[in-house]
Amino acid sequence: MTTKLRPIGDRVLVEPVEEIEAKGKKGGIIIPDTAKEKPMTGVVVAVGTGKTSDDGKKVPIEVKKGDRVLVNKYGGTEIKLEGKDYRILNSEDILAVLE
Repeated sequence: MTTKLRPIGDRVLVEPVEEIEAKGKKGGIIIPDTAKEKPMTGVVVAVGTGKTSDDGKKVPIEVKKGDRVLVNKYGGTEIKLEGKDYRILNSEDILAVLE
């Protein structure tokens, strides 16, 4: 059974993408992964209809399904659907679209 999820309002469903970091670096200081403050990348899976402005008009979201995005590392809510990890974010948690 396939679960369908449609974000509400200005929310976006993102599937995190694992970043591959080069191993075997020579010299320098080793910083554990938990101390590294770097944004997360992901692929947009679903997009809500947009935010409603104060005058009642819909403000569309700037990203679309399939966009590769840079998001706030600690933003949103982590969920698991059909064995895969996802994150539901407000559109403000998306920092940039990677092209």
